Amino acid sequence: MKILVIRFSSIGDIVLTSPVVRCLKLQLAAEVHFLTKERYRDLVVANPHIDKVFLIEDAISPAMTDLHRERYDYIIDLHKNLRTLVLRLGLRRRFKSFNKLNFRKWLLVNAKVNQMPDRHIVDRYLGAVRSLGVQNDGKGLDFFIPKGQEVKLAKEWKYLRKNKQSPFVVFAIGAAHATKRLPEDQIRTLCQSLDLPIVLLGGPAESAVGERLASELGAAVFNACGRWRLGQSASIIQQATVVISHDTGMMHIAAAFRKPLISIWGSTVPAFGMYPYVPEAVDSFEIHEVKGLRCRPCSKIGHDRCPKGHFQCMKNQSMEKLAGSVRKKWSVANGF
Repeated sequence: MKILVIRFSSIGDIVLTSPVVRCLKLQLAAEVHFLTKERYRDLVVANPHIDKVFLIEDAISPAMTDLHRERYDYIIDLHKNLRTLVLRLGLRRRFKSFNKLNFRKWLLVNAKVNQMPDRHIVDRYLGAVRSLGVQNDGKGLDFFIPKGQEVKLAKEWKYLRKNKQSPFVVFAIGAAHATKRLPEDQIRTLCQSLDLPIVLLGGPAESAVGERLASELGAAVFNACGRWRLGQSASIIQQATVVISHDTGMMHIAAAFRKPLISIWGSTVPAFGMYPYVPEAVDSFEIHEVKGLRCRPCSKIGHDRCPKGHFQCMKNQSMEKLAGSVRKKWSVANGF
């Protein structure tokens, strides 16, 4: 059996497809191919459960000839939008997909009526292939670092060399939308409260913030924002003792590595079904959110600014409580 799995974006969504890929490969002995965007290649190219990767920029048409040639038995559409519909119609192969529950998400955002099922998105993804005989193996997420992208952080961070490869916290300070990120002053306060070695992780958009914070907070804080590609950032997470993250792809990579995880939520909510997925160790992560706000969630993906102007979903987060949770997981992980 030859199967094409489709998920174009983004980081977290692609990582969340890894149980489907693994179960298709190991339970059906299928030849599994994966179609995604070029910018996300690091998420899939090293996965041993994927036999072939097809990469596109934005348009699907350049890949259609090669995809036609494969003559798939099934297409597993885990993106499910107009472009994937066009692709499925063009390839004319049998397909499986899942219900994105867009109306229920709309109800939750706009009417604050929660009709979302109490099921993680991974379980809904796996539901798309249940009729093929695939079952959830309960082994959680996978992440495989591409060859040559393992980062030796001590070469870059003097503090780590001086302190003999000291354990450290990764704080993934980025997010695609501003309403999913703590403000800079709160990040600073949290880092100061911890008094632990910290690596600030993010993309180019967070580089300036990371540089300011590292400069202000001293040698025990290292700015890795915008320095490395995706697989290398994952390598840093793999080396961390504890990870702090917003509701982002880095959160899911940390879950894939089974890292003790503090997950901070702002304008989005776990009820959408995309909280950390660690079925074999549900106590490995903590979710921190400001409950009781009538305006929350204000979006299923986030905004560039708070629609109400007050940003209470992040500004009302307790840095003291967050710091306490991090210290507790740090102590347990280090055997204190």
